Amino acid sequence: MVTLREIRSWHRPLVDTALLCVVLLLVSAVGLALDQRLINGEAAWAKPAKFALSITVYNLTLAWLLHLSHRWRRLGWWMGTAVAVATAAEMALIITQVVRGRMSHFNSETVFDAAVYSAMGTMIGGLWVATFVIAVLLMFQRLRDRSTTWAIRIGVWIALAGMAVGPLMTAPTPAQREELVDGGGVDVLGAHTVGLPDGGPGLPFVGWSTVAGDLRVGHFVGIHGLQAMILLAFLLVLLASRVPRLSDERARTRVVAVLGAAYALLTALTVWQALRGQSVVAPDALTLAALVALGMATALGLVWALHVSSRQSDEEEACGSSSTYTTSSTRAGASTRP
Repeated sequence: MVTLREIRSWHRPLVDTALLCVVLLLVSAVGLALDQRLINGEAAWAKPAKFALSITVYNLTLAWLLHLSHRWRRLGWWMGTAVAVATAAEMALIITQVVRGRMSHFNSETVFDAAVYSAMGTMIGGLWVATFVIAVLLMFQRLRDRSTTWAIRIGVWIALAGMAVGPLMTAPTPAQREELVDGGGVDVLGAHTVGLPDGGPGLPFVGWSTVAGDLRVGHFVGIHGLQAMILLAFLLVLLASRVPRLSDERARTRVVAVLGAAYALLTALTVWQALRGQSVVAPDALTLAALVALGMATALGLVWALHVSSRQSDEEEACGSSSTYTTSSTRAGASTRP
């Protein structure tokens, strides 16, 4: 069993930040139970709880990946440290605003609020760049078996795409642009909801809008594509002993490629749906058609991946049998010579 000391040896700054976020998650849980304040229509401590949980999972995953790396370890360590600093600073700013009873994102009502929001944007930009460098490093080294290695590589790039959804939320809404054109100031600049103001009805805990588009859906799905792909790779390895076709590493790699592409397209689909002002729980016919098409293409891709594996296995077995027959024939012929 892996001990806490061993986990901290993966990458201490990242793991320690994750442990700090576990503590903040517990604090946020207490806040949700005792603090009845609402900030922009949401429980005050909901945002720090969500961010603490997400950062815990993300930082532990990144620490594990850097632990597996065997090339450019020093550069990887510094990039991981940059991620740890950025996520810790972001949590500190979010908690600060919750204590003040103020919005942390999109808030430019006062000079201090605007400075906090600007600092958070800088931190997230640094986190993206550091993760990008780590993604490049991972492209040039094998971490485990080939299928797991490619699952990690694909997952990191999906996570980067998910992070890139964030800047879409910073753009002024049509109403905010009108106020700016009229020469008036705005207290809130940007939004995660598309089609309606932020703060409306939402799903439990995550808060994703149930009446309009919400860019947080694609943001979340993309960022945690890394964990989804790693779990997929582990599942395929576990099934390899029970499903003969998955015992072939090439077959598992093809399955990873197909499902990785499907996950990336699903992330894009959720962003496209949100930009059309459509709630994730109320897809229209066009969105459903796209989802069905994606499902069918994924199913065909999996059939191809496993069929190719089966055909290759049969060909290799046939070649092996032919080689054995040829060898036996040669030996028999040699034994009949005078």
